[in-house]
This record gives sequence, structure tokens and C-alpha cells, in this order.
Amino acid sequence: MGLKIAIPKETAANEKRVAASAETVKKLKDMGALVMIESGAGEAASITDETYKASGGTISKGLEDLYKNADIVLKVQAPNENELKSIPKGALLIALLAPYSNADLVSNLARAGINAFAMELVPRISRAQSMDVLSSQSNLAGYKA
Repeated sequence: MGLKIAIPKETAANEKRVAASAETVKKLKDMGALVMIESGAGEAASITDETYKASGGTISKGLEDLYKNADIVLKVQAPNENELKSIPKGALLIALLAPYSNADLVSNLARAGINAFAMELVPRISRAQSMDVLSSQSNLAGYKA
């Protein structure tokens, strides 16, 4: 079995995004990953559990099931304290982390042995354009307005 990727529900107030679309879940599954999605994770973004299942995702039976043996955790926003306790040591967290203004989070991640990529720090260059979260999210905000 390939990597286990966990996609939890976002816990930040008023957050309606989810870290992966059904299309992304299908691509990850096709590459050999086991993709676990917390039940209801896509609800605010109008993605049902059934849509995720049809894309090859597995709906978790709770946070313990979701995070158990997770290699990678995909989130939009930084995890809260409860989530942080559940992410396994050695896992890779990929999210918007605001590390320069959130020193406590960075310390807690290091103490817990969780590796992290702050997506907002990916360089905004042509080679990394497909990973440029700031441009894509600004674009979405413009559509919303």
C-alpha cells in the first residue's frame, strides 16, 4: 500500500474550503495513495462523502481512524491544538501555517515531531506556479467578491 493521506474537516471559523477536491482525491488514489477523508470534510464546499467515495477516497470513522498511521495530512488552515495532538509523529502536514506570526504552532509542531510545509511560503516563480497557493486563493476570493 502507498502513502496514507488524511484530509480532515477544517476547524477554523468560517472556513468553507477543503484541502482536496474529489478530482484531487482521484489523482492521488491513481498514484497509489490511500486517501482518508473525515466525514463531512467537503460539506461546506458542496462535496459530499459519496462524491469522495466515488473518486476512490475512504471516509474515516472519526479523527482517530483518520490520523492513524497517516503519512501526510492535507489542510487549508493550521490545525488546532486537539488536531495537533492527533497527528502522528513523523507525518508531513501541508497547510497554510503562517509560521512567522504563529511561533507557538511552529514550536508545537517541532516538539510533536511533525514535519510541515507552509504553502504560503512556496516561491512565486514560474517553476512552482502549479503550487502557488497565494495566487490561486486570491483568484478565488476575487470570484467570490
